[in-house]
Amino acid sequence: VQLVESGGGLVQPGGSLRLSCTASGFTFSAYTISWVRHTPAKGLEWVSDINPGGDKTFYADSVKGRFTVSRDNARNTLYLQMNSLKPEDTGTYYCARDPGPSPNEYNYWGQGTQVTVSP
Repeated sequence: VQLVESGGGLVQPGGSLRLSCTASGFTFSAYTISWVRHTPAKGLEWVSDINPGGDKTFYADSVKGRFTVSRDNARNTLYLQMNSLKPEDTGTYYCARDPGPSPNEYNYWGQGTQVTVSP
């Protein structure tokens, strides 16, 4: 199982970024995939889930209405469109699979991509 994130960078408040997570080594279309971030203020925080078919999505209250998760099962790729970014969105963003029994515990993680929101 391999998950590789990309698309992070430095953006001004109010700006946008689109993150990608490319998967390999498993049947991508069979799994719910999550976005999780680590921020200086809150530590690990679940951001979003998308079901295998891509027709059901879930968001943390902190990002609802600003972030949109989607997937392209033909390309084995997950996306996170982030709009109206705030400084508190700064952190490392991970895609992850197979949640464990504890909050923010997953069996598989990508290496993460850094997002910095700053003037």
